[in-house]
Amino acid sequence: MDDLLIFKLVATPVLLAAATFASRRWGETIGGFLVGLPLTSGPISVFLALEYGADFARQAAAGSLYGTIAQAAFCYAYFRFAPNGWPVAIACATSGFFAAALLTRASGVEYWQSFVLTLIAVGLVLWRTPNDRSKSSTIAIPWWDLPFRMVLLTFLVISVTLIAPYIGATSSGIIASFPFIATILAIFSHRSFGPAAAQRIVRGMVTGLLGFSTFYVVLSFLLDRSGLVTAYLLATVGTFAVQAIVLIGMNRQRFR
Repeated sequence: MDDLLIFKLVATPVLLAAATFASRRWGETIGGFLVGLPLTSGPISVFLALEYGADFARQAAAGSLYGTIAQAAFCYAYFRFAPNGWPVAIACATSGFFAAALLTRASGVEYWQSFVLTLIAVGLVLWRTPNDRSKSSTIAIPWWDLPFRMVLLTFLVISVTLIAPYIGATSSGIIASFPFIATILAIFSHRSFGPAAAQRIVRGMVTGLLGFSTFYVVLSFLLDRSGLVTAYLLATVGTFAVQAIVLIGMNRQRFR
């Protein structure tokens, strides 16, 4: 077993476990905030760069920016249809994701234009989804839940990296940006605590998209201009800087 495969098998479940424990400890809003970060697509991007080169990863990063706009559509659709049950909500959210991604890709916008559109989309979704400030529930779920999620997500990450050369860099980036972790958390919370809990997760996820889009706009700009280590380091620093600002803003709103 090569080192890269070991990295895939370790990094992905560790990130999912961190997001799950955060949800259990601090509630759905913070859990959603964390899963809005590139916890799945970030490792996929690194794997694509290591396996297929920086240029492939750069094109995939542009695809992930299309996917960021699509994630905003996913969150809005899930939020709106959550009262109809999780099967309806996830079907509408998934349809909204791929429709928005295909539309954005067909428009032929540049990566920086995608970033601007993401900021607009995030602002619109936050404006159109009421902020539920009720006390978040503590997620208590069966013992098999977390291992099941970890195995499922690891399988998805490895699958995306394996099919990447066949579907192309941009499509790989779009698929990588699909909110796998958020989908799992939202469905389990929805089943356990009802639609309001799932709505808190997807709305929290929207606030994480600001950092997500920062990560990929930095990569789109730097991957063909600097080394991989520099590009991913600056993208990560930029992501945490943006999310720190967002988190401060969320805390101020909470204590008003």
